[in-house]
Amino acid sequence: MAGYDRSLYQTFLSQVPMFTSCTPEQLDRIAELGDAVAAPDGSAIVKEGDDADAFFVITSGKAVIDRGGREVASIGAGQYFGELALFDPSPRNATVTASGMVSLVRLKRDDFTRALNETPAMRDALLHGMARRLHELDAHA
Repeated sequence: MAGYDRSLYQTFLSQVPMFTSCTPEQLDRIAELGDAVAAPDGSAIVKEGDDADAFFVITSGKAVIDRGGREVASIGAGQYFGELALFDPSPRNATVTASGMVSLVRLKRDDFTRALNETPAMRDALLHGMARRLHELDAHA
């Protein structure tokens, strides 16, 4: 897909815990589903309470995450947010606002679901990656 460096995006995806069990081919399939979006300084990329329907990876720039009007984090290139939106349409639990110009790759839930339905091995790899992440979180709790 034009509009972003797909190999860089694929590298970023490989660092997302739920994608760590995916093969390079599966990561490439996920990467091709993304579309480039830009957010100007001060614009809300997602808003707390809105329906969640996409996952985002920042490819350049920085963004601020607020919950309940309080800043909780700042994120930049290679970092991501909204991964649970790929599986669950629950409302967003935070607002993410561009701090300067931000470039992102957006992966919509509908496209992601279609790819999982086409490739059961990818679904299995994602479930394995998510289970591993839950075990890691449980071990640190």
